Amino acid sequence: MSRGTVHLLTALCVAAAMGYPSRRSATDLDATPRTTVTFDELSGVRRFRARALNYTTLLLEDERGVLYVGARGAIFALNSSDVADGSHRTIRWEASPEKQMDCLQKGKNNKTECFNHVRFLQRLNSTHLYACGTYAFHPLCAPIDADGFTLPSHFEEGKEKCPYDPSRGYTGLIVDGGLYTATRYEFRSLPDIRRNLHQRPLKTEESPLHWLNDAEFVASVLVRESRDSPVGDDDKIYYFFTERAGEETTSFFDKSQAARVARVARVCKSDLGGKKILQRKWTSFMKARLVCYIPYYEVLRSVCSLDRGGWPSTVFYATFTLSAQWRTMEASAVCRYSISEVQRAFEGPYMEYQDSARKWSRYDGRVPEPRPGSCITDHSRRKGYNSSQDLPNSVLDFVKLHPLMFEEVKPAGGEPLLVKKNVAYSQLAVDRVQALDGHSYDVLFMGTGDGWIHKAVVLGSGVHIIEEVQVFGDPQPVETLVVSRTQRSLYVGAASGILQVPLAACARYTSCYDCILARDPYCAWDGQACRETASADSAGLVQDVQHGNEGCRSSSARASLPRKNRTVLRGDDVLLPCDQRSNLARAVWLLNGTEAPGAGQERLRVGVDGLLVTDTLPEHSGEYRCYGEERGLRTLLAAYRLTVLPELPRAAAATLPPRPRAASQAAGDVKVVYISAITILVGLCVVLSSVLLYVSCLQKRKGKYILGEPRASSVELQTVSANCLRKGREEEEEDDDEDEDGLAYPDGCLQIIPGEAPTAAVTPAKELPAAAPPPPPPLPSELTNGVGALPNMLRKMNGNSYMLLQQQEEPLASPLYSASFTEELSKILEKRKHTQLVEKLDESSV
Repeated sequence: MSRGTVHLLTALCVAAAMGYPSRRSATDLDATPRTTVTFDELSGVRRFRARALNYTTLLLEDERGVLYVGARGAIFALNSSDVADGSHRTIRWEASPEKQMDCLQKGKNNKTECFNHVRFLQRLNSTHLYACGTYAFHPLCAPIDADGFTLPSHFEEGKEKCPYDPSRGYTGLIVDGGLYTATRYEFRSLPDIRRNLHQRPLKTEESPLHWLNDAEFVASVLVRESRDSPVGDDDKIYYFFTERAGEETTSFFDKSQAARVARVARVCKSDLGGKKILQRKWTSFMKARLVCYIPYYEVLRSVCSLDRGGWPSTVFYATFTLSAQWRTMEASAVCRYSISEVQRAFEGPYMEYQDSARKWSRYDGRVPEPRPGSCITDHSRRKGYNSSQDLPNSVLDFVKLHPLMFEEVKPAGGEPLLVKKNVAYSQLAVDRVQALDGHSYDVLFMGTGDGWIHKAVVLGSGVHIIEEVQVFGDPQPVETLVVSRTQRSLYVGAASGILQVPLAACARYTSCYDCILARDPYCAWDGQACRETASADSAGLVQDVQHGNEGCRSSSARASLPRKNRTVLRGDDVLLPCDQRSNLARAVWLLNGTEAPGAGQERLRVGVDGLLVTDTLPEHSGEYRCYGEERGLRTLLAAYRLTVLPELPRAAAATLPPRPRAASQAAGDVKVVYISAITILVGLCVVLSSVLLYVSCLQKRKGKYILGEPRASSVELQTVSANCLRKGREEEEEDDDEDEDGLAYPDGCLQIIPGEAPTAAVTPAKELPAAAPPPPPPLPSELTNGVGALPNMLRKMNGNSYMLLQQQEEPLASPLYSASFTEELSKILEKRKHTQLVEKLDESSV
């Protein structure tokens, strides 16, 4: 068990002790995606990219058919039905050279920070959009004519509406003409929640207590709680963020009180601030702890909301990752919260900061009326409080000192929907789908930090991950996700561009079982193919989202699958491929209608790619069928007829070349080859020594040697040393008469010079016929599957079948050719180390 897993289990035990029990184990919560779709397998994806970067701010207007995109130095208006059709409009909004120079002088990065990053893009009114950008650490905002799609001639100051730093957490909404934003606005300011574009601008309090403690904002959500409210309540804006904790219980985990926790805060839309106390400040600000899985070590990453047509049914989905304290592992969690659970926390006890203990603890004193932090309701109006400016000073003073609630917001069911190890979810989007069984299912789209999308369906208190899709070839974080129900598309924003991905790819499921087992609410089987439920009449369609194993009438979805023949010799090895598309399926092999005997034993090895039969015997012959077993269903994936021959027929044996050796003997044969090579090299040394000794006996004068009998086509031996060549030339000039044949050197240097070499012993007219050299020995042949030894475990073989055949002993090579043989042998051995299995699909392997 890895150290990270031990830490996770320890934290789970602590979580249970702290009051967050989980009825399921971590293994149950860690769902496996059923199918994996790599980047090369993608289909139906449209991509948009221009001369810009960081396409991270998206505004979808489905009714207008437009997807607005805020990027670095540009704003785009794309056709939401096809973002890649080339009909987009562009606004170039670059930071001026002067502002870029000021940014550089502040010590900022001229490759990432000193640009205009568009961070806010919302609909302002029926004719204009409203956009804000960092503008090289000098934020600016501007209304944009939506029809003409042009910038105005003058810009608005944006330092109270947009962050300076493009990497700072930020969220914003325009609600009834008011701009509600949350971030760290100024160069060294504290984080803040503000309202602008309103007759009563408001912000959070900073004294005597900071209402926000180094907060990083993630999302904001408007909940129209005034709609059909029996008590005349107000609409509320909920903010989700992560900040440093100060609660008493935090010290259990971190004595330094520096742990970061997830929060949810709320303000009332009709808040006007106080009259004398909390002037231009929120009088309705309250915040509560948001828990999911491992207490006090959660970092909030993304939040989205859904409702069933009325605000009381609102639910929030949130993704979390482990904080920096857990450096030994990576994990993500997904939790669901109901609006009623959030309201319960805000209606519960308050917390109070104790200066003496320097910590927060529960407040048990008297609470003034009307309740601090609440919105103005009919009950308040009957008592004469028609707005927040009518609230008594005691209520406002209490609000200043008690912004934190004691009760924590726990997830639905008291546990997360999903905990995924080795994954960092960066973004989350949700769609609600009406299935054929009449129930509505929430479908989650979760983007990861390395460019994947996990698509999952919420089933009760758990999650079934339908598929994982690699949407970017180059790993990069998914920055933004937006769902379009009209276009049935998911828009993905990232640093490199915009992607339009279909919500469903039902054509990937090629059989009834594939379609049913996927449990995809968007897909159903019509008897011939798997298709989207929205594009077809529901009559005759089959779907089983809840259980994923009912609806297919045939006992085998591929009963007509063609059978392949395989013929091998006794003692050979053969792989019968079986491609399992589902990560949740188990391979089941049947031999002649019954489960393959001895599966798991030495001769039969079942792997993810098929069945490997080693050292085959005649009893291994028969009908092999591979099934994928999932949720009690079996799908036929492959069928083979295997024939094991006891020996080769004589006619075939006479014509076939020598067979490669059996893989089981390969290791011993390699040793024999090495020993043979060493023996040859030793023999070569002995032969060369004998030749040199013989040559020395034939010396006729100083420095002159003749090797063997002279031949017409002979060579002249000289050293390759430059000194020898130089000395040879000098002496040749001085004693040309003595050594007119050019072969004699006083120091005995030797040279090898191609061409004729006449000697005193042989006249030029007398030539002997040249003897043909013996042929080189045959090189060791490669095994037919390209592997020098039997695999110890089943490898991925690209869906093809291969055998390991026997190889006969090769005759030892002549010593005269041992050098070339050794070189070739070294090349072959080096090649075997790196060779891959050859992709061949033969009906007969003999």
